Amino acid sequence: MKFIRNPENIHPPLAKYVHQIEINGNYRWLNLSGQVGMDLNGMLPDDPMEQMELAFLNIRRNLEAANMEICDLTKLTFYMVGEFEAQKRRESISRFLNGVEICMTMIYVAGLASKDIKIEIDAWACKAVD
Repeated sequence: MKFIRNPENIHPPLAKYVHQIEINGNYRWLNLSGQVGMDLNGMLPDDPMEQMELAFLNIRRNLEAANMEICDLTKLTFYMVGEFEAQKRRESISRFLNGVEICMTMIYVAGLASKDIKIEIDAWACKAVD
């Protein structure tokens, strides 16, 4: 069972995330390597927001390959290089999650595996075993 909590003895979340998700019971876990904004042909758009959208698509495809869905996500960690307009970033994340509450961390870094990669997203998911 998943328990989503924002404890009253700490500050409220600063954005659309939750402070904790406790999972107990019989679950399958899926940990994804950092997903970048590259398409199937190896193309990497210049625009960081386009890269974010492609990284989300790659996360979705990984979930599907494991017979999971967005609602099975528990944690996303964003590694970002350069500027991401805050409002556009929030809207993109909101569209991707579509109301699903998860834990999130956002980190700005000096660089990633290639100078052209502007975002990498780690994801954790879990799904009850049938």
